[in-house]
Amino acid sequence: MDLLLSSLHILMRWDVVFALLAGSVGGVLIGAIPGVGPAVAIAILLPATFSMDPIVGLTVLLGIYGSSMYGGAIPAILINTPGTAVNALTTYDGYPMTARGEPRRALSLAYSSSFFGGIFSVLCLILFAPVLAKVAPMFGSREIFLAALLGIILVIVAHKGQSLIAGALAALGIFIQTIGMEPVKYTQRYTYDQPFLQSGVNLIVVVLGLFALSQAFVLLTSEDEKIRTTKLRGGLFQGLRELGRHPRVATVSASFGVLMGMIPGVGEFTAQFMSYTYAQRTSKRPEDFGHGSSEGLIAAETSNNAVPAAAMVPLLALGIPGEALTAMMLSVFYVHNVVSGPGLFQNQMDFVVALYIALLVLNVLVLVFLLFATRPLIQVVKIPNRFLGVCVLTLSFVGVYSLRNSASDCMIAAGFGVLGYILKRLDAPVVPIILGMVLGNIMEVKLRAGMARVKTPWDFIDRPIAFILFIVIIIVLVSHVRRVWLDRRELKEAEWQTKTRSTRFGGLLSRRKNSLLKARGKTVRGRHSLSHRQSTDQN
Repeated sequence: MDLLLSSLHILMRWDVVFALLAGSVGGVLIGAIPGVGPAVAIAILLPATFSMDPIVGLTVLLGIYGSSMYGGAIPAILINTPGTAVNALTTYDGYPMTARGEPRRALSLAYSSSFFGGIFSVLCLILFAPVLAKVAPMFGSREIFLAALLGIILVIVAHKGQSLIAGALAALGIFIQTIGMEPVKYTQRYTYDQPFLQSGVNLIVVVLGLFALSQAFVLLTSEDEKIRTTKLRGGLFQGLRELGRHPRVATVSASFGVLMGMIPGVGEFTAQFMSYTYAQRTSKRPEDFGHGSSEGLIAAETSNNAVPAAAMVPLLALGIPGEALTAMMLSVFYVHNVVSGPGLFQNQMDFVVALYIALLVLNVLVLVFLLFATRPLIQVVKIPNRFLGVCVLTLSFVGVYSLRNSASDCMIAAGFGVLGYILKRLDAPVVPIILGMVLGNIMEVKLRAGMARVKTPWDFIDRPIAFILFIVIIIVLVSHVRRVWLDRRELKEAEWQTKTRSTRFGGLLSRRKNSLLKARGKTVRGRHSLSHRQSTDQN
């Protein structure tokens, strides 16, 4: 009880309340604008949060992170364009509902499902907080190193079909974080006698370049489209009742979101597709999926909104971000010297509980806001792309320059912006670079601290948690190699079967052609012989 009161005391401040309101409403607006997304908004706001208290800055970022998926459902359902990347699956069943004249029902069901997923996730994590507080101190330097290594491996293997490029980009991120003064002996690494590199490459500069500036370039080079939205009539409360008819789908989907959110490198997409597949296989009407199924919409929206709160677990308990947005939040901890990890649960448990309560209140605020403000909010979808691009470009450079009043940072950000633009055009992942920088730094620091007591390789994994993490890493690597090998074998078999069919078909055509030529030859010879007989008889 004392812990709860202490956490509420942290939240009951005017600046925290204002940050929560601004983050939740701003996140919905950002999510409703196709082409922007929470990563761009958080990257732009990061420099501003460094001057705030940790709880205020994190509340703003959490508000944008947790509420953007609510807003992203609006264009996904009304114009078949996901507001955020994770709302892509919402278009499968949301837009068909709009096409048959049920946009109000689809939006209401999406809001209700998102609300259920968010509340379910936060309640689960509040209940598990005492367990996390007991488990977190069992992680030493070696365990955190192995957990960070597992996280970066999971990020790489999660990009199916792009594992090689994801691994190369993660390695690039690890290399970038080594530039500058070495943290132990203070020797220069990869600075090449350039003064602006001695302090290293700032994480926020890279984040703003890869996410904000690259997206600004994408928006500036894309054409503006004329968007027609559907008028809404009636209330938006019926989704709450309809959600109650599918409690199994909602609960299982939220559980998938919680589990996948706690695993670094997995996130919303895996949770969504697992939930959607489960809902389709267990549905009494699986043929409706993709054509306006309420169960499909529930599965997609419940699972993706259960992830944000769960993604805070590895960040707070181990100091390991699972994806780009939580990596950005980790930088707020760095700036304010708040050490996320086992010590946070031991010494500042009220701070952790306050963040979870903020997420709980956030979902309530967003639902109330959307139920009464959806109609005017639809107009946000019509903002031209190029206007958005100019705004994002300007705010990004202002944010970069405000970090250290450095023109060099602006040049570095512009370089990474071009790199991010190229990667997006090539449909290559950007996230591994950021996670490589963050996790690479954690791995270096913890490896040096852990090696002080290691004499043999076995000493590094001689503790239970370290050994379990090592086994998990081996299993993940072996499973990935096996999957790649099986995929290549299936591809070769498919190519061989296609080649065999084409050869058989070609042989059949050849035989058919020869038979036709022979038949034609016989006919021609028959005509010649007939004409010869006729001429002989005449003679």
